[in-house]
Amino acid sequence: MIPGKTGRLSESTVVAADTIKADADIVVATGAVGINTIIPFGIGIGQCQLLILLTPVPVVLGTTGNIAVGLTTVANRPTILAYVRSLGKWYLHSVV
Repeated sequence: MIPGKTGRLSESTVVAADTIKADADIVVATGAVGINTIIPFGIGIGQCQLLILLTPVPVVLGTTGNIAVGLTTVANRPTILAYVRSLGKWYLHSVV
């Protein structure tokens, strides 16, 4: 329920690309193209956004954009990211 959603987590599906928009709490990225930039949504001053990223195939999260530490996702396992606005970066924790 981040940010401003009430009662349940929101979900969206995007095609994996160099840049994707995180317009929901849970984002399913289809395809195998590496992701380097994730555009956050609804971030207020001093807030952070949590994102659960699911990929049906391994996808490389690169560091040439706004992802602090790179990682190759594990298919069908959630990767949890937190966007820190003051640093302008996504920090991640991969659930293995």
